[in-house]
Amino acid sequence: MNRRIFLQQSSSLALMALLSQDLLAKGTLKKFGCQLYSVRDLMPKDAKGTMEKLAKMGYKQFESYSKDPFWGMSASEAKSFLKSIGVDMVSTHLGLADITDEMAAKAAEVGLKYLICPAIGGQPNAEAWKKKASEFNEKGEICKKHGLKFGYHNHSYSFENKNGVIGQDILLAESDPSLVIFELDIFWIEASKNSSIEHLTKHKGRYELCHIKQMIANDPKPKQGDLSSGLIDYSKVLRVAKDTGMKYFYVEQEEYKIDSLTSMKVDADYMKELKF
Repeated sequence: MNRRIFLQQSSSLALMALLSQDLLAKGTLKKFGCQLYSVRDLMPKDAKGTMEKLAKMGYKQFESYSKDPFWGMSASEAKSFLKSIGVDMVSTHLGLADITDEMAAKAAEVGLKYLICPAIGGQPNAEAWKKKASEFNEKGEICKKHGLKFGYHNHSYSFENKNGVIGQDILLAESDPSLVIFELDIFWIEASKNSSIEHLTKHKGRYELCHIKQMIANDPKPKQGDLSSGLIDYSKVLRVAKDTGMKYFYVEQEEYKIDSLTSMKVDADYMKELKF
């Protein structure tokens, strides 16, 4: 074999190796879920029927919401129903005051893993944010007794710099990692003009759940749309999320082109094809 042929073959083999590594590096989510607030117009009218429709679209995990996250069902009824449609309810959003021993016990019986506080509002100063972190630790103790984890879901205000104070940084620093985890709403961190990729990399291991929703504009205010097209490159963001410890991925959408179920179907199809 002459030198030219050898070099050509070596270059081809090297290129094939790089391509195969790239293909192996890319993956899809075997399971993804949705935050049921996305269909808040339908859940109070027909919770079971709506959940059945979402399950048929391909959502295999649910995150619920409201003071009654089981929609009138007892723990055994909810567990049986979810099993019948092939879905796990992994978490629910609850106000801090609603996270009680009784609620944690019922959630554990249904099979949930997390109770998530969805919002606390912007706080006036660093001490107020520290007080919230202390409350988070207390709720984390309640959840831990029942084999659950407590978490906090952000909005943009958590990431806004107010007189040198960034609330999310204080919550992360002051909360006990053994009691408190975080759920990153990727839309809202990006709406605050912060990078979800940089934040996840800096706080590796603290975020176990995330909300996936697409931004189609952020000037003068953030606007949502279907996942199929927008400003957030989820192939990049979810790769970093996965590599930094993210376990659960929920689609959430609050603004629709047509209606909530149509958008959720578009989003499910997008998630099935997404490679990262």
